[in-house]
Amino acid sequence: MTIEQLIWLVPLLPFLGFVINGLGRNSLSKGLVGIIGSGVILASFVISLVIFFSLQGDTQKSHEVFLFDWISAGALHIPLSFLVDPLSAIMLLIITGIGFLIHLYSTSYMHDDAGFGKFFAYLNLFVFFMLLLVLGSNYIVMFIGWEGVGLCSYLLIGFWYTNSAYASAAKKAFVMNRIGDLGFLLGVFLIFNTFGSVEFAKVFPQAASGSTDTLVLITILLFIGACGKSAQLPLFTWLPDAMAGPTPVSALIHAATMVTAGIYMIARSSVLFDLAPLTQHIIAIIGAATALVAAIIALTQTDIKKVLAYSTVSQLGYMFLGLGVGAYTGSFFHVLTHAFFKALLFLGAGSVIHAMHHEQDMRHMGGLRKKLPVTFLTMMIGTIAIAGLPPFSGFFSKDEILAHAFQASPILWGIGVLTAFLTAFYMFRMMFLTFSGKYRETHHEESHVHESPAAMTLPLIILAVLAAIGGAINLPHVFGGNEWLAHWLSGAGVAQHELELSHSTEYSLMAVSVAAAVIALLYAYTRYVKGARVPVADEAPRSALAKLSYNKFYLDEIYDFIITKPLDALSRFFYRIIDNKFIDGIVNGLGWSTNEASKGIRLLQSGNVGFYIFMMVFGIIALLLYTFFYI
Repeated sequence: MTIEQLIWLVPLLPFLGFVINGLGRNSLSKGLVGIIGSGVILASFVISLVIFFSLQGDTQKSHEVFLFDWISAGALHIPLSFLVDPLSAIMLLIITGIGFLIHLYSTSYMHDDAGFGKFFAYLNLFVFFMLLLVLGSNYIVMFIGWEGVGLCSYLLIGFWYTNSAYASAAKKAFVMNRIGDLGFLLGVFLIFNTFGSVEFAKVFPQAASGSTDTLVLITILLFIGACGKSAQLPLFTWLPDAMAGPTPVSALIHAATMVTAGIYMIARSSVLFDLAPLTQHIIAIIGAATALVAAIIALTQTDIKKVLAYSTVSQLGYMFLGLGVGAYTGSFFHVLTHAFFKALLFLGAGSVIHAMHHEQDMRHMGGLRKKLPVTFLTMMIGTIAIAGLPPFSGFFSKDEILAHAFQASPILWGIGVLTAFLTAFYMFRMMFLTFSGKYRETHHEESHVHESPAAMTLPLIILAVLAAIGGAINLPHVFGGNEWLAHWLSGAGVAQHELELSHSTEYSLMAVSVAAAVIALLYAYTRYVKGARVPVADEAPRSALAKLSYNKFYLDEIYDFIITKPLDALSRFFYRIIDNKFIDGIVNGLGWSTNEASKGIRLLQSGNVGFYIFMMVFGIIALLLYTFFYI
């Protein structure tokens, strides 16, 4: 079968899984729900593999698959069509491959949950919308998928909605994403107004003819959308709160799908962004700032999932830093490796939480290495990868971004190296607090702690292998590689910026970043293994910087003060004065006036026939006088 005949099945199968599990959530057995929910994703992954290998042997690297005309009004013609090229093919493998492992993991992790069927229906719908997002051949189809994953994130983050804090976290994610989505939508409107189309195949060839100012405005609006979806300053505070959802949701949102949507959109639109250098500078600065701020916050967090959440925000900042300095391939490479090790780390954290009877505070863990050997070993591989230590995958993708950052600005490179140091420290801190030292939990006996079942550990093992060897996908020339991913993505029109550094400079930059990670590792080991340090209680005094870090730079409180409270006050004013006094006064006043007038008029309806005859004669005389004098 051809690519055109196969591609529509990739998103259709998860949608069918959503329909079947959604309708049968209360009637199908949990075993059947798990088989259907996981099976449709596995089938999509197999089809995606077939498409990927078909593209490799195809001289035509880009296929636009038309399904049907969707919107046709005047000059606006929008088909529902898919674009299958090297960029979307890689994303299909990430979404369905990592997605399947998360579904498989969920069959065990969520087995005892009363909403098991509903959970799998939501997961399948999430994957469907993410596939729609990356397959769309135009910005409107992309936007439908974009909004769809936003909806599903709301449903999954607030899955345990009876907990008011979890419901609030879901609402926060939904609202903050809508802020970014407005920017994206305005950018799409401006694209249509400028180029007369929203089709990639029609917009990108015209990009060079657009004015620089217009392109800057378009790309800034698109970047605002990416800031919301991919959690960059100032719109990142929803992502750590997204930990309210079940752990597999955290892995799905943070690793393989939703948060990478902004990176994908900018990589897809790299032709536009390459022509807007001002926007690129803004992206690089915001990306570097986000990476550093999130890393500082992660240093003092005590919730194992919160550490990983801020780590995700920081790594996304790295990706945006790469996009801003023109390292489109490097950023997408980091998307790929990050999918491996961050999915691994989140699922590993879920395994720890499962073993600890849903305890997430690392201060109540410790000594779990012997009890959870598979979880420990796989999470250690993921930690080494994210810390950027060779030869694991994160080393290659992170250092490619840092090399491009150095070429663009040594200051940005310095921020990147500092962030790498902090990343290694807080990640090994997490590992040592969780797995080393003595068991510190007092509510559950250590003998009750045991390794997770195979359905949970098998995905960990697969992801650990990928996190270890994934760097080979884009092995740089300095190590004798041929940068396969860069050549592959060039077939999708992704802008390629050559690295103009000598090999000796590259080696020096790598040595600095690796040395920073090793120093951070040793410091964490000295502090939390040798020194047996345990984070202080929530209410304990802290230094000024530690207090800022632990309280997340008070960003939520600042937003609450400068945005939420003024809007609440404005809404109260409109409710009490404009609505209650003015609008209700007018409406109620009209009703009162009508009612009072009717009280006088109804007296004319007395039922006295003589009075009616008198009024009739009076009326006839009045009409005759009017006719005589005025007509």
